[in-house]
Amino acid sequence: MTITADQIDSWLRQPTETQHLEFKEAKTNFSFDKLCEYCVAIANEGGGHLILGVSDALPRKVVGSRAFQNLIQTVSDIFQAVHFRVDADDVEHPVGRVVVFSIPSRPKGTAYTLKGCYLMRSGSSLVSMSEDRLRLIFSEGTPDWLEEASIRDLDAQGVVERLDVQAYFDLMKQPYPPDRTGVLARLTERRLIVEDNGRYTITRLCGLLLAKRFEDFPDISRKAPRLVVYTGPSKLDPQSDQIVQAGYAAGFQALISLVMGLLPQNEVIRDALRRSIKLVRENTIRELIANCLIHQDFRISGAGPTIEIFPDRVVISNPGQPIVNVDRFIDGYQSRNERLADFMRNMRNMRICEERGSGIDRVILECEDDQLPPPRFENDAQRTMITVYGPQPFSEMDRVDRIRACYQHCSLKYVLNQRMTNQTLRARFGLSESKSAIASQIINLTVEAGLIKPDDNVGSSRKYARYLPVWA
Repeated sequence: MTITADQIDSWLRQPTETQHLEFKEAKTNFSFDKLCEYCVAIANEGGGHLILGVSDALPRKVVGSRAFQNLIQTVSDIFQAVHFRVDADDVEHPVGRVVVFSIPSRPKGTAYTLKGCYLMRSGSSLVSMSEDRLRLIFSEGTPDWLEEASIRDLDAQGVVERLDVQAYFDLMKQPYPPDRTGVLARLTERRLIVEDNGRYTITRLCGLLLAKRFEDFPDISRKAPRLVVYTGPSKLDPQSDQIVQAGYAAGFQALISLVMGLLPQNEVIRDALRRSIKLVRENTIRELIANCLIHQDFRISGAGPTIEIFPDRVVISNPGQPIVNVDRFIDGYQSRNERLADFMRNMRNMRICEERGSGIDRVILECEDDQLPPPRFENDAQRTMITVYGPQPFSEMDRVDRIRACYQHCSLKYVLNQRMTNQTLRARFGLSESKSAIASQIINLTVEAGLIKPDDNVGSSRKYARYLPVWA
């Protein structure tokens, strides 16, 4: 398909770069090695377009490019380097020349390499693919772990003994069928159970959602949430350690209530009144536990979601590396387990999951409203961890905390179609106007850390300076 100037203009109107679009100025030239790296990375992410001759900063505009004047030779050289075909178009836009490389998606179940490295994009950088991401790609085309059988060859009584079927109809806001046959028919229609000549198979998805007791499902019992409470700030002083047996949907509200009941209370003074409040808001706990359950990597055996409560913080973790980079949790969303997320979202009575990527935004917003330390998002080879903290004075936040808070505040403002300023950052920390120099210092440190950048649309005035996350 030939790319036209109208198509370029349409892409320019996109609010941000998407998974399938990458813009580069490349006014005079562009590295061929970098071109090949982007071709591999974009192909690994499902294909798309690399567009040269367009400004990186918003609002995007055509600036023209003199890179790769001989596109026929360039396409041939790309093929020799990456071993798959990439098409190129020389677009004569009214403002200037634009070069568009159209990159196909990788084959299903396969990832491309360049010089032995599996590449993907992370913000404005190219990075090696994580083991977790590669595992997902290589498992494409194989049976979905959630759709596979958990328990086979049950009669009708065996099914209802193991599943909280009443909870299913309550959560879906559907009338309970008049007999057991109707109950099983509904679950069969939703592919939660499979019927074969009067015998039934319960899928893993069904067991995870509706189990009365995880211990009745040997192959998914390790996926039951584990709740640990500590008496001190380290893991050396456990107070209690319990496994929550009810399924994710059937037992979700009970799990939230249990966690809230175990959270420490703090005394704060608001509106001249002393009040006792929980360490963290219930909505924050709800959002983070829902994300933890839904986005875990079920193919990592012997590990499940964990909720750890300390006197000063809550750590919620799940098996597997995140699909979205931890620095982009605020604005990014991609579901690892789509059917599980869909069921949790449709169980409207509990508002378990909205599947719109707004959960982390609300967590950050609530932390800012309460002037709490910024949440910490981390991942290692096997787990994704989110830590939320209880009240802490600004004076006790260290440099790393303040930079992280500034980046999160700037990102939150951006996704809300607003902009961070010195004033908004002071409000986030609860600082008076006389502390504007401290806020400026935090902003400068965050710029130096490569996390935010000035908004060039307001010129060079320091008084009216606004800031954007670096990926915007």
